[in-house]
Amino acid sequence: MSVMKFQSPISCLRGGCLVWLVRALLSSLPFSMRWNTARAKWGLGVCFAGLVLCAAPGHADSDESYQLSTGEVVAPLERFRECDVCPEMIVIPPGAFMMGAIPGESRNPYDFYGEGATGRKRGPDEINIMPSEHPRHRVEIDIPYAMARNEITHREWMHCVDDGACTHKPDHRVLTPEGYRDLGPDHPVVNISFLDIQDYVDWLNGRVGADVYRLPTEAEWEYAARAGTTTRFAQGSDLTSDQANFSGRATEKLRGMPLPDLVSRYGPVPVGALDAANSWGLRHMSGNVAEFTLSCDHHVHLGLPTSSAYLEHTRARRPCERIVAKGGDYGSTMDSLRPARRYRPTIDRRRDFWGFRILRVFEKENR
Repeated sequence: MSVMKFQSPISCLRGGCLVWLVRALLSSLPFSMRWNTARAKWGLGVCFAGLVLCAAPGHADSDESYQLSTGEVVAPLERFRECDVCPEMIVIPPGAFMMGAIPGESRNPYDFYGEGATGRKRGPDEINIMPSEHPRHRVEIDIPYAMARNEITHREWMHCVDDGACTHKPDHRVLTPEGYRDLGPDHPVVNISFLDIQDYVDWLNGRVGADVYRLPTEAEWEYAARAGTTTRFAQGSDLTSDQANFSGRATEKLRGMPLPDLVSRYGPVPVGALDAANSWGLRHMSGNVAEFTLSCDHHVHLGLPTSSAYLEHTRARRPCERIVAKGGDYGSTMDSLRPARRYRPTIDRRRDFWGFRILRVFEKENR
């Protein structure tokens, strides 16, 4: 089992950071820009002329730490693998966030979603509200957790198959305009269903000897995807094709204008490809493949105050026919990659644009 810090230009110890590593990078910027630059890139809390106190947005307690099944102790933004075939995880800082979309955040001009949808094109002065992304509300993350750095890969899935725990051996190819394309071991696993994933979760928990791995709820997923930001995407108001894998062609069609800098790849890329990490180090939270969550589908947000309340609600509704998926995929428009965006697949359907990433829950270490 290995533990490492999230790699940034600053070595953030639990109590704070020395500023001398930052000065050389920020000295050329006007002072007013330095705080925003440091915070956006590395999740820094408070910057002064001679000191940087280091804490991720929403990270109220820099002394938080958690013990793994191996006895190792990890802290927010540290990376670890709990076993030789376990996915690489990143400890998510505790905090709270505003879940859901701001009115007008979606740039989809068509009224296709929600009860009473007409399919008409909205006027240029109409505020676009996607009913399924509302009401926007505050959620406190009261269950500590780590999130997989990447979408689970075909290689990682096949460890479970080889152990005899996962019975489904998925078709590892995607359909493109030129026909089927084979994918490699480091592409996200696709053509798996929500039901298939339960075998993987059970197997992973067996490998570490504790019931600690599961899918994230949609609240846990969205909090991790936003990484302390409040913009349309974790990277800002728009995405480039270097930051996320989505369909440039579909985005052009939706917006009704040429966007020559955008790319259409017609399939997922390996999980380590592109500059696709948010400020907490999680890759491809927007795009590549859409990701299943644990949450049962509901046509609007429930407005619950805590992540534990979302988990309890989902457990109380089991079994449910549809669950919530997040993140958008390689065939989606840019707009569909927003952290607020929600999808509602059935639990038994397999598609070459759906995948998942895993979550690991913690108990706080007694110190």
